[in-house]
Amino acid sequence: MMDGENLTVLSGFILLGFSDAPELQTAVFTIFLSLYVLMVLGNLMMLLLINADPQLHTPMYFFLTHLSFIDFCLSSTIVPKALETFLLGRSHISFLGCFAQVYFFLALIICECFLLGVMAYDRYAAVCKPLLYATAMSRARCYGVMVLVYAVGFLTSLVRTVLAGRLSFCQARTIHHFFCELPTLLQLSCSDVRANEILQVSSAGFNTVGSILMILVSYTYILHTILQIPAARRRLKAFSTCASHLAVITIFYVLGMLAYVQPPKACSRDQAKLVSACYTVLTPALNPLIYSLRNQEVKGALRRLWVRKLVPHLSRL
Repeated sequence: MMDGENLTVLSGFILLGFSDAPELQTAVFTIFLSLYVLMVLGNLMMLLLINADPQLHTPMYFFLTHLSFIDFCLSSTIVPKALETFLLGRSHISFLGCFAQVYFFLALIICECFLLGVMAYDRYAAVCKPLLYATAMSRARCYGVMVLVYAVGFLTSLVRTVLAGRLSFCQARTIHHFFCELPTLLQLSCSDVRANEILQVSSAGFNTVGSILMILVSYTYILHTILQIPAARRRLKAFSTCASHLAVITIFYVLGMLAYVQPPKACSRDQAKLVSACYTVLTPALNPLIYSLRNQEVKGALRRLWVRKLVPHLSRL
């Protein structure tokens, strides 16, 4: 075939995972599988619990169900193929399969980015405007906001994925990663990728700055309102409603900025893999734990569900 022909349409790519350290592949496989199982159980539990308990049918938990859904889809887009790579040492992925990973991964990351901003505004409305909360966060408005979040995420990802799909990859087919991540693909291309790199940095900057700005403004007003509450116990109770969300956004944005705000060449291969591992499997596994262990309402819903399921069985004994 002629030089410069895009051979990836026919042959796809080879994912190498952590093949630089083959002695770690088994340990990495075990860790990823354990975290993935924990992620699946945790997020499905949150989805089922919130839908089953009428007391959790509030805007805060409506957004939390979408966070669990996004985390579940995000991890499931990457981890099954990554497990195959760790188990075999390397694995083949088709051109279309690779760009499907790129598309859904980017879309879900962007959706989660804006969803965390929306959840910060929800906490602002609950703490600072409690009398107007039902109006400000009505059912119709919550659904409308989520439609907008998904539209922005999936359309932005479509633009970036289509632009990357027009590149030529020639003979370079080995990806030193455990999934098809856009910065890694750009490094493989034999085309001019300056436009893609500029779009990557500017898009990541817009997504993070826009969402972080919403979070900072919301929590500035929340902190100001909490400090004006005279009773220490009431201040603590008001702040506790935001603690879980603050923990989640801190983990998400620190890892996200390490991975995407800097240009691809500024990030070492090992650092990129470690950061990617954190926000593809570790963060989605931690989020339901953070919201369940630090949230009295979720603990109460778990107890009520346990009683509803256990007591009828005990009464029949």
